Amino acid sequence: MQQSEVGGSSSVLLVEAFYGGSHKQLIDLLKENVDGCSVFTLPAKKWHWRARTAALYFSQTIPVCSSYRVLFSSSVLNLCELVALRPDLARLKKVLYFHENQLVYPVRKDQERDFQYGYNQVLSCLVSDAVVFNSRFNMESFLSSIGSFMKKIPDHRPKDLDRLIRPKCVVLNYPVQFPDVSSLLPEHKLRRLHRSAEANQQQTSRCEEDPSSDPRTVLIPVDQVKPLHIVWPHRWEHDKNPELFFNTLIKLKEKQLDFQLSVLGETFTDVPEIFSSAQQLLQSNILNWGFLPSKDQYLKVLCDADVVVSTSKHEFFGVAMLEAVHCGCFPLCPKALVYPEIFPDQYLYSTPEQLCKHLQELCRRPDLARRHVVMVDTSLYSWTSLKPQFQALLSAEETPLTDGFFSSLGVGANSESRKSWKLLRKHLQTSPVTFFHSLLLLYTQSLVFLTGNTK
Repeated sequence: MQQSEVGGSSSVLLVEAFYGGSHKQLIDLLKENVDGCSVFTLPAKKWHWRARTAALYFSQTIPVCSSYRVLFSSSVLNLCELVALRPDLARLKKVLYFHENQLVYPVRKDQERDFQYGYNQVLSCLVSDAVVFNSRFNMESFLSSIGSFMKKIPDHRPKDLDRLIRPKCVVLNYPVQFPDVSSLLPEHKLRRLHRSAEANQQQTSRCEEDPSSDPRTVLIPVDQVKPLHIVWPHRWEHDKNPELFFNTLIKLKEKQLDFQLSVLGETFTDVPEIFSSAQQLLQSNILNWGFLPSKDQYLKVLCDADVVVSTSKHEFFGVAMLEAVHCGCFPLCPKALVYPEIFPDQYLYSTPEQLCKHLQELCRRPDLARRHVVMVDTSLYSWTSLKPQFQALLSAEETPLTDGFFSSLGVGANSESRKSWKLLRKHLQTSPVTFFHSLLLLYTQSLVFLTGNTK
């Protein structure tokens, strides 16, 4: 299936080889909020085949359009193949967005990692003008892994690819559309809602060590006696480490601690066996089990829950955790991956034992979670906050060449070489002859620079 809107005024080409989940949400946001977009997508099925073959498909189906100025794609697409097959698209400002990267994507065994997927992402970076990551963890884990990843090549390995790619890189968080959930919140969450803006601006809070000390968060009796409600809103896949989550809850049950449980998230063909056994062992604790088709139903469960837990082995951003915090949940996350970028230390655990200890305490004192104002400003990750940056990224303006880019070449901020680099891309779009003249000029200036610095 292909979606397209082509017109003479289209300046932005949005291409998504895996149109589902967060990939779909981002494309839809850009389409709705950026003027002059044409959209071409493939359904979110058979990811491996999309990564292998989408470029050839799009090369045949995207029509030639002289008004295009910007091409935006996620890193699922082999952008290098697409621009090689379509020289007209090679002349555009090319923006590559990384929702995840294949160099550190978890696999059961390293032998299962298909070299080609990560290799394609590296090639796509090399032909892009801007390489955008949804988190610093995503960016740094990708760049720092390129060297070791390329060592898998038996011989004649390329070198210093990270140095070529890094100057193009920028972190631009995934934009989340946070809905108004005030009508879904229980009373105790509504009572503390008015405090969240103030609390998020403070470095410390007197409620951090003892949240029950604040008289403005007094709970009514029913909120004090209700069992702790734990929610797990993640995909039912091995990389989310459901084994750790359920084994921890089984330990809580063995200690005769009372809690309620909602296990949400999408299921796929290969569901880990732990889900079946955990459903039987925790049957008396379960309030919700399985994917909720309605977004309102999903948000209602998050609003009713007290604690949201991540046990993930892989997370480059974590939309589900931020949505749960937006709905008033106390977060518990691994002290790894992207989480330290978003969550202060008090919400992070380093070992399974620490996770179990945190949940034991909250099971015994649910009011600690219910009184607590989470010290995370979710508005920083909202579409409202990030919209101007995405609009600037997709403007027809030439991609700024950063100081880091010129520094990597040893080129000064006001040098003639910098001016030549800025003209180079413009000449490539207009005249190949002029382009090669400019390239020769830049090469000559670089030789002069290098000669001067070796004396």
